[in-house]
Amino acid sequence: MSLGPGHRSYLLPKALEALSAAEVVVGYKMYLDLISDLTEGKKIISSGMRKEIERCQAAIDQASKGHRVVIVSSGDAGIYGMAGLVFDICRQKDLRISSCPGKRDTGIDFSIEVIPGVAAFNAAASRVGAPLMHDFAAISLSDHLTPWHVIEKRLDAAASADFVIAIYNPRSKTRPNLLTAAQQVILRHRPHSTPAAVVRGAMREGEWQCLTTLGDIPIEEVDMQSILLIGNSKSYLWEGWMVTPRGYLEKYTVDA
Repeated sequence: MSLGPGHRSYLLPKALEALSAAEVVVGYKMYLDLISDLTEGKKIISSGMRKEIERCQAAIDQASKGHRVVIVSSGDAGIYGMAGLVFDICRQKDLRISSCPGKRDTGIDFSIEVIPGVAAFNAAASRVGAPLMHDFAAISLSDHLTPWHVIEKRLDAAASADFVIAIYNPRSKTRPNLLTAAQQVILRHRPHSTPAAVVRGAMREGEWQCLTTLGDIPIEEVDMQSILLIGNSKSYLWEGWMVTPRGYLEKYTVDA
């Protein structure tokens, strides 16, 4: 499942319902700490960074024993979240999984329901205007699971095709230079003045945002809690907002 910890208006009713019914709650410790008041009285299984397999394995083990289990992700569980890994492990273990929540047919190990949330690029985009109004690509700069040469190829392709680009995991202490490298790849195809925005901790306490340009990204201010949005050839900055037009005004006339 997916929750948007830190801004309760985005805790969708279905997610809250699932969390309320859960016996076991599994997740990254920081995310669970943000919703600790919603998990009182439940068995909590938490861990730190790079323990994703252990968390998903623990959730699967608990579900196999008949417990109602919720895995908490930030943003949307199916976008750089835990949903895919749960399916990967279930497939590797040759488990039989139902898509009907609560159904315990003979031969079915347990059911899975993926509950949508507000993806980080959605939340970030809403804070700076409407930068994702036209075609866009989401790319993670983390080379922990994806080699840099593959990331670079994707950045180059998205930039050359004039996609708006939403960059996840842009900069960490262990890879402080990859954002600068990504910036240089995109600059092969876009001018220095291309509109860009950085939103750190969108919808959470301490949120920070910055409207800037591709050439002037404040690299030192960007971290793993940030989303970087880079406009396409039509994107513009106006009155403190970043907008990517869909093209309506090129085709239709607006009354005076």
